[in-house]
Amino acid sequence: MKRRELILGFGCAIASWRAVRAWAQQGRVYRLGSLFSAPRDAPHHLALGGELRRAGFIEGKNLTIDERDFGLSGAEFTVHATELVSAHVDVIMAGGDAAIDAAQLATSEIPILALTDDMVGKGFVHSLAKPGGNTTGVTILASELDGKRQEILLEAVPGAHRIAALLDRNTSSESHVKALQEAARTAGVELSVHSVTRAADIATALDEVRSSGAEALNVLASALLFTNRETILDRVATLHLPAIYQWLEMATRGGLLGYGPSILHLYNDVQSRQLVRLLRGARPGELPVEQPTKFEFVINLKTANALGLSLPQSLLTRADEVIE
Repeated sequence: MKRRELILGFGCAIASWRAVRAWAQQGRVYRLGSLFSAPRDAPHHLALGGELRRAGFIEGKNLTIDERDFGLSGAEFTVHATELVSAHVDVIMAGGDAAIDAAQLATSEIPILALTDDMVGKGFVHSLAKPGGNTTGVTILASELDGKRQEILLEAVPGAHRIAALLDRNTSSESHVKALQEAARTAGVELSVHSVTRAADIATALDEVRSSGAEALNVLASALLFTNRETILDRVATLHLPAIYQWLEMATRGGLLGYGPSILHLYNDVQSRQLVRLLRGARPGELPVEQPTKFEFVINLKTANALGLSLPQSLLTRADEVIE
């Protein structure tokens, strides 16, 4: 390459970089509103914040985020959504069905960036390719994966005659539960269902799982259950129950099995990209809803050993990661 061309190319790159920085620092302060049950310092929220900074949205400079947006209970979503609309935030992020319901009830104008189980099935968007309205985001296929996780659990605990499912009644439909029970019956296993509607119900529900005689537990997909994962992991360990979880990160935190997408990846790579586009003026109704493209299976062998559980070699071979 000629020296003149090299200098010209380098100069264009600098100009482009400066243009991006100038755009991000043009004087406007963006306001991000959120409806999350998870705390502000949850790993996926920290990952999102890091990506926003790299894109030029820096909290305290040109971006404001309210601490009250995090750690919300289901009963608080509706009131807080109304407050966010009154504050004229630029985008509302919402995690889980209850949060999305509250956001959509509060506004049909402010862009909503959502992450939940079934965006189309719940009626939050018209279609994945063309969401319409003011909502887009990520649909995580959680209900479909609940059944797959049940299959893995039965393989991990061969000979089990009775298993249990812990579910969030606000999220899991009756038809979904019946499908899981029918699949269990087909496999010659009885499935007992233990539901919660709030965090305070979880410990009691898990005690009921043990008293039911269940030999293993499937913790179904739910924002509420994920937010209270430490409570669940501790109680399940105390009850000495083999269990499988929605997110692969649950196995790295001490759960026996995790199968699904990575929540860190979804926030770090997907939601951050979608959010930046919305803050820059993209129309949510024209921004396709995305789905996870990678699903991983993680086994925590330390937990298996603590449970005195010998996992089939076929299962170990299929795992993307075995924590020893």
